[in-house]
Amino acid sequence: EVSAASAAATSAESAAASSKAFGSESVAMLSSAARECGVVLVGGSIPEKCPDTGLLYNTCCVFDAEGTLIARHRKTHLFDIDIPGQITFKESDTLAPGDELTVVDTAVGRLGIGICFDLRFPELAMACANRGAQILVYPGAFNTVTGPLHWELLQRARAVDNQCFVLACSPARMPGASYQAWGHSTAVDPFAEILATCNEGGATVHCELDMGQVAVRRRNMPLEQQRRGDLYVLHDIGRSDEIGGL
Repeated sequence: EVSAASAAATSAESAAASSKAFGSESVAMLSSAARECGVVLVGGSIPEKCPDTGLLYNTCCVFDAEGTLIARHRKTHLFDIDIPGQITFKESDTLAPGDELTVVDTAVGRLGIGICFDLRFPELAMACANRGAQILVYPGAFNTVTGPLHWELLQRARAVDNQCFVLACSPARMPGASYQAWGHSTAVDPFAEILATCNEGGATVHCELDMGQVAVRRRNMPLEQQRRGDLYVLHDIGRSDEIGGL
């Protein structure tokens, strides 16, 4: 009983520390959920106000099974569009872009994190994979125009490009809401096959990830060794070496 009480106190302190990092009830709730369920939790995204600069970010928090905040990803690519006569929408009027990639080691593997519009940029996914990410996770809320055409397509593209798993979670659609999300949370394997998905309503998507498939697919089709580094290269600013051929 003493040990259990001590562990509970330690976990509570961990959750409190995670919450204090943002001063956020949402972070405290996510931390508690991860701890109580004993899972690694990638907690969608929430607004984050930087206490030093006052800037606002769209931020995804990652927690370990003890409820400790182990990583946060600030959305890197902001959704700014201006289609004459149709729509103008600029996230940059409110939000600041993140300035680093997010790759984190967890009990379930090494994760690379992106948010929504980040999914459209293959370079971010490639850089995360180059840093060893086995699973790319994207919380996102595509709309009912781009969702049917691009949501699954982009997930499968990121998966097959990098020969890793892609998990994408969307809000469920809410009739009458001002913004209608596409929904269809989905899990994709390294060969771009759909492992599990759902429709636009509220649902839990469950599947098992065979992590050995990452090595199998990369061995069977060794893209990394066949890239033409003499013709093209992607420079990962966060690493000293360039990604040959990406």
